[in-house]
Amino acid sequence: MSASSASIINSSIFILTGFPGLDQYYPWFSIPFSFVYAMVFLGNCLVLHVIRTEPSLHQPMFYFLAMLALTDLCMGLSTVHTVLGVLWGLNQEVSQDACIAQTYFIHGLSCTESGVLLAMAFDRFTAICNPLRYTSILTNSRVIHFMVTILMRAALSILPVIIRLKFFHYCRPHILSHSFCLHQDLLRLACSDIRFNSFYALALVICTLLLDAVLILISYILILHTVLAIASQEERLKSLQTCVSHICAVLVFYIPIIGLTMVHRFGKHLSPSVHVLMGNIYILFPPLMNPIIYSVKTQQIRGRMKKWFSLKM
Repeated sequence: MSASSASIINSSIFILTGFPGLDQYYPWFSIPFSFVYAMVFLGNCLVLHVIRTEPSLHQPMFYFLAMLALTDLCMGLSTVHTVLGVLWGLNQEVSQDACIAQTYFIHGLSCTESGVLLAMAFDRFTAICNPLRYTSILTNSRVIHFMVTILMRAALSILPVIIRLKFFHYCRPHILSHSFCLHQDLLRLACSDIRFNSFYALALVICTLLLDAVLILISYILILHTVLAIASQEERLKSLQTCVSHICAVLVFYIPIIGLTMVHRFGKHLSPSVHVLMGNIYILFPPLMNPIIYSVKTQQIRGRMKKWFSLKM
């Protein structure tokens, strides 16, 4: 073992990886990545500003949308310094504590986003299947309870595996597979007993992301059943159009997760750059697309933005 490898193993510093073998292109890669992060911050801040300043948007559907935008904003803030730090050539090193903290935020925010999407599905289900009781079911206090529950589930459920990461012995070279820290990436470097983390993480994915996806699917089956019972075709389309934005947000969130899982599980023969690309899509695609989806597809937000920009001009 070389002296440099030994120092990497024995230190509490982890080395972040950009696109392996493409280091000379990092300055070029940094341009689209910087643009994407700028769009993430601008788009989500704009959605939050419109919801805050427009009284007509002060209703449960848009409260959940504001929480989704805030979650996406936090996801961008939790990764921007390491991703752009690597591409700009500023720093490829991250301390063990900072890496574990980033892991906590990335996985916690993913769990939060899944919970928010489920809450939004319940909102659409109530609005379409039980419209007369919508305001009595989704009161402000109940919406707050939903939000607190989503945050507590995300914050507390992943703590056991995150805390254990701190006490693992990392005897393999501290070279990560991405330009940010992920739980499965740290497990790959550990020489301690990782069985609890592996099984708990799998159970957590089943009980949160997978369960949320199943409940969202069930809610849309019930919504479709209700919509098909409406006699007027115009009313059917009108009801379904209120769900388009949410369906797109669900697909934007779950498709990258499925893709990243498939690549990690069955794509070991693929180039490391493919794994890195899928990891970046998983981190950046939902925060980038959600503001665009809701700005284009939601009439109230689109109208408010048009009005706002026309006044600015």
